[in-house]
Amino acid sequence: MKRVLIITYYWPPSGGSGVQRWLKYSKYLPEHGWQPIIYTPENPEAPASDESLLNEIAEEIEIIKRPILEPYGWYKWITGRKESVNVGFTRTETGSPESRLERISRWIRGNFFIPDARKFWIRPSVRFLSGYLKDAPVDAIISTGPPHSMHLIAMRLARHTKLPWIADFRDPWTGIDFYNDLLLTKQADRRHRKLEKTVLETASSVITVSDQIRQELASKGAGTEKVVVVPNGFDPADFEDIKSIESSTDAFTLVHTGSLVPSRNPEALWKALGRMCSQNPAFSEKLHIKLMGSTDGSVIQSLRKYKLYEKAEIIPYLPHAEAIRESLSASVLLLLINNTPNAEGFLSGKVFEYLAMGKPVLCIGPEEGDAARLLNETNAGKTAGFDNDEQAERILTSWFDAMQQDLKPLSPDTSAISRYSRKEQAGSIAKLLDGLSVNQRDVQGR
Repeated sequence: MKRVLIITYYWPPSGGSGVQRWLKYSKYLPEHGWQPIIYTPENPEAPASDESLLNEIAEEIEIIKRPILEPYGWYKWITGRKESVNVGFTRTETGSPESRLERISRWIRGNFFIPDARKFWIRPSVRFLSGYLKDAPVDAIISTGPPHSMHLIAMRLARHTKLPWIADFRDPWTGIDFYNDLLLTKQADRRHRKLEKTVLETASSVITVSDQIRQELASKGAGTEKVVVVPNGFDPADFEDIKSIESSTDAFTLVHTGSLVPSRNPEALWKALGRMCSQNPAFSEKLHIKLMGSTDGSVIQSLRKYKLYEKAEIIPYLPHAEAIRESLSASVLLLLINNTPNAEGFLSGKVFEYLAMGKPVLCIGPEEGDAARLLNETNAGKTAGFDNDEQAERILTSWFDAMQQDLKPLSPDTSAISRYSRKEQAGSIAKLLDGLSVNQRDVQGR
């Protein structure tokens, strides 16, 4: 069996969406002849903790953990945040405005920690892994970002070892939604873009999650032929032991899983729901909104504005299996896309798990984006634009009326959905690794 070193910041017991992609691929790669060796921090600043994910790590996977030095402890002390609070670029659940001190800290983060706050892990990781690989050789390297410091570790290792290297962009680098919020100087912006271009040009192959991001990365240095789309997916095993919970006609429950940041606050949806409640007492009586995950204060303010707060249930982060169980009780699953310049290419792992659940999916986002095309392709949902509250109302009214008559609003294409199984996606990764390994042997032979 060939061996692949996977450099990832996110790994159980860390929770959140950043963990799922390579936790699942590493689980199925051995079936395709590749043995994963995971390299990950011992003490990361995780967005959440999910001990249940530890049960999903295959026994044969080798895991190497090394301590990481991060500036977040200092940041929390300076800004007066609790040690347990995750550091991000969102406001608190109270909706309080950003303080001057927080803004200064954000400027420091953007201009001095390039490409990100994990930069101090690059040099010690390269030093450690260079020694490790002498005693335990591998056949290829994979890095996954963000954080994009992981790519810089892999790039230095690949240069030193001449091994094939795949750079996985789960999200863009300079094209990510919060890039302009980093308050970058021109010099810092040039530094980010130069590093991004070097990674894209140096990697043997680049993979990403959507066609929109593929086009962006290709134009920034990777080239069209090098970038491959391996979308996120769902793990069939996640649903094997969870009994489906049929929605009751006594409630019309809208469920969203994951964090709700200000750019993801669906104003058009709340406006449509508020109007529907005022015009239809039966709908108002049955409406229930369930938001599971970190919820920004701006969302709570919008719910109050449209008189929906009393109908909302706001639940903190849940372990992955519990979140799936709760989602299966939904009448409608909400896919809320960040209203940012790169919105057309947004295709998170969550949408694929939604597909596997077989529930109608309402997307609030670009009506011509990758997510909208996926929902149309699988007949699993509908999309309303960021400002199209009338479209959102038409969709929800139609679905509500159908459910009151015990009718299914949609008939998802199960064969189309099955193509997005993590098991199948791992096969695509293995095929790419096989091709790179053959090319590497040919080069060495010459």
